[in-house]
Parts: sequence; structure tokens; C-alpha cells
Amino acid sequence: MSATMLSHAAFAEGARTLQIIVSKDKQALTVYDGDTVVATSKVSTGKAGHSTPSGIFSILEKRKYHESNIYSNAPMPWMQRLTWSGIALHESSSVPNYPASHGCVRMPGAFAKSLYQMTERGAHVIITDAQIAPERIETTNLFMPRKPLPAGPLFPDVELRTSSIRGDSKPVEVAMNVVPDNPAAAHPAVVTDAQPAVTADDDVAPLRILITRRSERETLMDAQVILQDLGFETGGADGFAGPLTRSAIAGFKRWKSLSLKGPLVTPEFLNALYETAGRPQPPAGQIMVRQNFEPLFEAPVGIKDPHIALGTHFFNVDKIERSAETAEWLGITLPNQLSEATMKRLGIIVADDPHAPDAATRAFERIEIPADIRDRIETLMTNGTSVTINDQGLGPETGKGTDFVTITHSQPPKVIEASSSVTKPRPVRKSQARAQYRSIGLY
Repeated sequence: MSATMLSHAAFAEGARTLQIIVSKDKQALTVYDGDTVVATSKVSTGKAGHSTPSGIFSILEKRKYHESNIYSNAPMPWMQRLTWSGIALHESSSVPNYPASHGCVRMPGAFAKSLYQMTERGAHVIITDAQIAPERIETTNLFMPRKPLPAGPLFPDVELRTSSIRGDSKPVEVAMNVVPDNPAAAHPAVVTDAQPAVTADDDVAPLRILITRRSERETLMDAQVILQDLGFETGGADGFAGPLTRSAIAGFKRWKSLSLKGPLVTPEFLNALYETAGRPQPPAGQIMVRQNFEPLFEAPVGIKDPHIALGTHFFNVDKIERSAETAEWLGITLPNQLSEATMKRLGIIVADDPHAPDAATRAFERIEIPADIRDRIETLMTNGTSVTINDQGLGPETGKGTDFVTITHSQPPKVIEASSSVTKPRPVRKSQARAQYRSIGLY
């Protein structure tokens, strides 16, 4: 595929709505403005042993010239970083029609320079195993802008709602999986009650929203809050099982005559904790919001039929008309194979079907968002605001100085043996058969 591109000026005003989709099976890159193709190019992704990860990324850093600190200072002109662990888009003099890189996405020189000029930090890059394209999405559950943006601080008298059940005025540390190679990711992010003062859409960075299942972190944070309310000392509500938290949980279990053996946080422990505190169990989902690569707020949300996988979907908004309170959303669905262990941990017994009609729309319609959270998002949203839905939560590439990064996993191919290579089963000895039957009560 030869490189084609509209002029950089043709979409200067809509830079925040650009999406870059890299198809590994086609070794091709396509730039979309909404659902319109504005540029295409051949690329070269990672070769065997150095595969380029598939998933949802955004541009974290841009440099006109960069040298690899992993591969002998190899030149990487027009570099646009996607992960702090070393994946980027960049120019290369070798862009064959097959995977050949060490994980990055190589592009021809002229195209790499033009793409660099049209993008900005935060632009989304979707890397897929098979070619996909954004489609217009319509559902009443999607966010729509509210009018108008206020001229002063937003929600000056509203207490910020965090992932804890109780909204405290103190900053709340959010435990993140950070990548050590990123020098900017040395400390956990902090969510505060600060709200930006804005006067117009153009002055507000787009929101980055992740809707996922509640993890052990949120569950433990809520448990820490309730334990503190009951008089136990946990050392804070940070989602970490430190010595004070472990002691508090053990103390509660002794109080309620619960077993101290097994995992620290069990369903029996949580049921007893919420019953003792007179609180309802929290919903199954969590919504997290970032802006300018920094956490803004997060809160619980409901998931209808939580035993069914949500799947992995990405939504992006453009053409916001705040006066009319309208906007247009585009969505894509990415196949993402969850392991059996992950499904069991998340309580999923039915896998999603990424090829089902309207899979993205149906996933969003299963999310139950509290009114106050919806109001806050719809007041802050601007062109380029995006929503990711996944089952697996925060991935290892999500940290300080990033948007939400989702790494997807393809389904391993089934191995079908030829009839000539099928070996005869070994005969089972009587002693082995007796042992097998005895184990199931038949001998």
C-alpha cells in the first residue's frame, strides 16, 4: 500500500478527533477523521519474538528525532511514543510488506513526517490483529454535552466522588500498575478535589474514560473505609493490604467468628462486613476518568448481567454541539481473549462475541451510570472525549503520564493433528483403572 494523505491544514481544527488504526494482518495504517479516511500508508510491525502488542493506545510523547535506548541507539525520526516500555510509531528506511521491527510500527519517511505534523499528544492509536473501522454509534446511554460550560470553577460546592464509598475531602491515592522504564511513573497518581476552571470547549482537554469491572483494589479500598467506620485501624483507604489492614481484617473475622484461613478478602468476609455496617454491596463496575494524562475522579457503576463478558470496545466523540446538546459517537470492537483464570476471577461464565451485530452498542447499554457522575462527564466532555470498555481493568501499561491503555490478546489457534500423526493411546493398567474408578466412587 502506498502512502496517501490529505494536507495537514485540512484537519487542523479536528486534530482531537483523529484516530489512527494499525492493522497487523494488512501491515497498513489508516487515519480517520470521524469515520472518514484521510490518510493511509504501509507499515512494518513487530516480527516473531518481538510482536507489536494489539490494543488501545494514545500518543504519550513526540520527538522529531529520537534514538532507541534499547537497540544500539538506532535512529527513530518523527517518533510518537505509545507506551513507556518502548512501543512507538516512527520513520524507518526499511518498511517491507511484512512484520520486521522489534515491536515498533515503522512508517515510510515522508508519511511519518506528515503524520507527526497532524497529530498531538493524546491522539488515539488502535493496533489490531485484523482490519477494523470506526462506525457511528447511537444509543441513549451514551454521554451527550450539557450547556453551557460555566465561567467559574466547576462544581465548587460538590464533594468529589472517589472509588471509596465515602467521599473524603482528603486526596485519595490511586494504586496504578506503572512501568519502571518510565521515569515519570515513579509515584502513584493522586486524585484530588480540584476542578479545572474553564470557559469554552476549546480550552478543555478531552476526557479519557475507562469503564471496567471493579478489581480487588476497589473492593479492598471500600472494605478499608467500612472497617475504619467500625473503629478498626487500617492505615488509610489505599487499596493495599498492609500490616494494619491485614490486622483489621483478622480482627473483624475473629469478631464475627469467620475463618482466618484462606484468602484475606473472601465473599463471606465482605457479606458480613457490609451487613454489619448496614450498607448495600457496591455495584460490579467502576468508571475512571482522566484528563491531560492525570486522574480526575472515579466511582462505582452498575453492570447488567455481570456474568456475561462486556468485551473490549472503544468510543470516540466528535461534532459536539453544546447549544443543541448533541454529539456524534463512533465505536469499534476489538477481539480480546480472556483466559479461563481471568474469567473465573471476574465471575464471568459467558464469553463475549466481538463479531455480533452492534456488540459495542449492546455493551454500553449494559452500563448503569449514576446521575451525578453522568452530569459531571457531560458538563466536561469536549470533542475527542473517549470511552474504553473492557473486562480486565487497568493494564500494566497504564500509569502516571498515560491515558488508559488496554492490551488485547488474540485467541490461540487450534491445533488439528493429521490422522497420520495420531498416536494410539497407551493401555491403562488395572491398578491405574482401579485408582481412577475409586476416585469417583465406582470402585
